[in-house]
Amino acid sequence: MGQDALRIAMFSDSALPVLNGVSVSIDALVRELRQAGHSVHIFTAAHFGYKDPDPNTYRFPAIETPWTKGYPLAFPPFYPLLQHFRRNRFDVVHTHTPWTIGFVGLRWAQSEGVPVVSTYHTHYDKYTHYIPFVPKRYLRYKIAKHTNYYYNAVDHVITPSEASAKWLGRHSVRTPVTVIPTGNLPRQMLDRAELRLQHKVPVDARILLYVGRLAEEKNMGVLFEAAAQALAQDHRAVFWLVGDGPYREECAEMARALGIGDRVRFVGFVDRHQVDAYYELADIFIFASMTETQGLVIQEAMSYGLPSVVVQGGGASSAIENGVNGIIVGNDATQLSNAVVSLLEDEGYYSAISKEASRSARTYSTRDMTEDVLTVYDQAIHGVKRRSRDTQPA
Repeated sequence: MGQDALRIAMFSDSALPVLNGVSVSIDALVRELRQAGHSVHIFTAAHFGYKDPDPNTYRFPAIETPWTKGYPLAFPPFYPLLQHFRRNRFDVVHTHTPWTIGFVGLRWAQSEGVPVVSTYHTHYDKYTHYIPFVPKRYLRYKIAKHTNYYYNAVDHVITPSEASAKWLGRHSVRTPVTVIPTGNLPRQMLDRAELRLQHKVPVDARILLYVGRLAEEKNMGVLFEAAAQALAQDHRAVFWLVGDGPYREECAEMARALGIGDRVRFVGFVDRHQVDAYYELADIFIFASMTETQGLVIQEAMSYGLPSVVVQGGGASSAIENGVNGIIVGNDATQLSNAVVSLLEDEGYYSAISKEASRSARTYSTRDMTEDVLTVYDQAIHGVKRRSRDTQPA
């Protein structure tokens, strides 16, 4: 862009080593911004036993609760890190969550006259089941009110899909919104045959793959029912799940109840840089969640040429052109399993979708994403300067 180097503060309740779409997106953006010569500092929650390799990461004290295992929650006092924030004289603050740490970032930026850009990553109203003892209807109401307040208080909103942009509009967010999908990371050069040998995968096995948290909001019931139907129609098919979460035991029980326990593998939590090996190993990616704003794992799978079969809803299917680079189905296990079986049975159809998935995944990179984010930063910075000039006395 030919832009001067910026000093950027990122605020997020979720960041590495927590592994989810928010933390992966932040990590990719920070890497590209620094590669482009910008200085980025991250403010996030402490993670027990984790030692940061990045000296520009500042961590607030945090605890885990029985309802947020793996997701530390920051708690006050926050002011000990305020001196680091002020000393750096940031050009822009970028928040990635509207909660505790995102709110700290907003308030600190306002106190210093720094423009605030915020990315809306998550449909938070879909996660009310994690908060016990409080009526869900009341929680959804409070989340809607907070969403309206927070995103109308920032200078610009980024969101990864048109579906999530429309959701913000329905909640009367009037701040400018720009849709910027998370860019695709470069594909690793991996040897599929060697990987399948290492993982003891039979030559004729066809791996149906899910990558993500094992959680209630991911629509795991439909996913397992579809897998069971597909496995019943194709003896070569097996179902692998990469990831962990609070719904793991329920998922294991579903596998047993459906009679597919012998052909299901719970891989468990895998380090971010090792997940790519499972995309290379697999044959079809299946995803039933309707709570995503984007569905980053679908794009990752596509970059490895995996045909993806995805349930329509939210932003998960935003990267898919139905029947061209993937398949979109309704929220129905039979529709999902039929789409999987059609790919397994028709090599020509499979090959065409695989080729197009790989091609389309290369059209939008993390560098493209970063250039679009820098354009938004520039708009926010100039907007704040313009408002400051307009409010000065003549």
